[in-house]
Amino acid sequence: MDPHSPLPPSTSSPLAASQTPYGPALRHADSDADLLACWPVVHQLRPRLQSAEDFISRVHRMRADHYRILAAWQDSHTAVALGGYRLAENLIYGRFLYVDDLVTLDTARGARWGQALMDAMARIGEEAGCSCLVLDTGLSNALAQRFYFRQGLLTQAMRFGRPLQAAAAAAA
Repeated sequence: MDPHSPLPPSTSSPLAASQTPYGPALRHADSDADLLACWPVVHQLRPRLQSAEDFISRVHRMRADHYRILAAWQDSHTAVALGGYRLAENLIYGRFLYVDDLVTLDTARGARWGQALMDAMARIGEEAGCSCLVLDTGLSNALAQRFYFRQGLLTQAMRFGRPLQAAAAAAA
């Protein structure tokens, strides 16, 4: 596989362990119906998103940057956790997998979905020839940081940012 090409869409059944390398309950949310099923999960993490339609349209735009959602499915229609990621390349890391979103429904916590998703995304990155997995978290998010340390992630940088007027006005 060319490490610079995006991964092909998943066609595996959510419950057919023999058809997916990521485990029996993990599969990509590629269809709009899958994304709609992910809405309650992502809304828990990103409450500023206005609606499921807003979320789905953003995912469609983000796919231009190779964004994908790998979800943990309780059954074929109920997502309980998800990891949103993209394959990218820059001068700092070379080819890398960036985790944009990682969340488990409050009602599904403790079932190790976060660990399963992190392991699966790491395998996706390795298969795509990535040198590392990277994510950002808020400085005040101590529980997430503790989880990331347990997953073998180490702090590597401090990110700085500033809102831009034109972009802020367009997003509103």
